[in-house]
Amino acid sequence: MKKVILSVFAIALASCGATSSKSSGTNKLYEVLTQQTTGGANIRFFEILSEPNEIKMLQNDENLKNKISANDVQKSNFIVLNMGEKSTGGYNIGIDNIVETDKNIIITVKETNPEPGSMVTQAFTTPFCVVKINSKKEIIIK
Repeated sequence: MKKVILSVFAIALASCGATSSKSSGTNKLYEVLTQQTTGGANIRFFEILSEPNEIKMLQNDENLKNKISANDVQKSNFIVLNMGEKSTGGYNIGIDNIVETDKNIIITVKETNPEPGSMVTQAFTTPFCVVKINSKKEIIIK
């Protein structure tokens, strides 16, 4: 029984050496600060904020000001993902995957659309997401 437990522990420990992260759970490579269906921009765009004056804009936001510390400004980058204006509800934007390499952080964005024929809110929405990347490496968005 001890051998089985030790084997499972060894496998789990070995898998912790990977450099990719699908969630912000234990890796803490990234943290989703907010993800909402309204409040974003009317056009689709992704923005990387890395300079203190750019990040100051996020700190002025009522929903984000308590989520960003002075230390974060020096050690983290931030990503703003805007899906653009949509004619109904049911749309969402966020992070699908993040991979850290020696030189950069590669982010794969996930956009979710409502299923055809599904019941959705009949109102204009502007989905967006703000993500803190716990690194100052170059960021590549896919």
